[in-house]
Amino acid sequence: MFRKTTLALLAGASSLVAIPQYAMAIDAAAQPEPTVIYANQGAAQPPMRTAYVQPQRSNMGGGFIEFLFGDAPSSQGYSPQYQQQPGYYGNRQLPPMDPQQQMIRQQEEAAGDPTQRPFDPRYEKQLVDYSGKEGAGTIVVDTPNKFLYLVQGDGRALRYGIGVGRPGFTWAGTKTISAKKEWPAWTPPPEMLARRPDLPRHMEGGPENPLGARAMYLGSSLYRIHGSNEPWTIGTNVSSGCIRMRNEDVIDLYGRVNVGAKVVVM
Repeated sequence: MFRKTTLALLAGASSLVAIPQYAMAIDAAAQPEPTVIYANQGAAQPPMRTAYVQPQRSNMGGGFIEFLFGDAPSSQGYSPQYQQQPGYYGNRQLPPMDPQQQMIRQQEEAAGDPTQRPFDPRYEKQLVDYSGKEGAGTIVVDTPNKFLYLVQGDGRALRYGIGVGRPGFTWAGTKTISAKKEWPAWTPPPEMLARRPDLPRHMEGGPENPLGARAMYLGSSLYRIHGSNEPWTIGTNVSSGCIRMRNEDVIDLYGRVNVGAKVVVM
């Protein structure tokens, strides 16, 4: 009797020991790795259970995900940086832009950056018919149409494109060329400095000087016919009353006229 009882107790103890071992075996079983499905695989993504990715399970930017969504700092001290996820982009390229659309885009960019605006061929130097009353050697400035004519005689004139005064700075009258200077220095007059106190008080002549390569001074006025290092302004209302030309054009005109030449501004 005693022996049977002892065997029963031993058997019961063995059963109790076996249960925890079975439970430990369940806990120790390998858990399946989370499956990551990308959009181009055609399967729906499983619901996201956490914003944190364990570093040992992935090398695809766990620190970056923590940076985007997490409330806690990254356990590995990742610095935030973009990492392209495989499968979304592959080797895809954007389709080529339609030629007309590309032209429109280039025009919009040029409008935003005037330095990229092409020179209008209408303002190239040309020999044209002239039916006015002025004699040969006279300069005629057509302010509304942004042209300067050097009358040649025999019903012909050389025509140049020009930039003229902004609204409120245009003028008309008859002057003479009182002086000519190559690569002139520039000293803004007090009237201009009152409007633009940021301007330099004096600038020596050179390629960066706003008077350009040549200047022809008009009588005792503050106005000049001068060159410009901003050719995209030709054909516009841009100056404070001076008549500006492209540097190559003002050099050509400078060599054709003398001090004392008549200038008619309309």
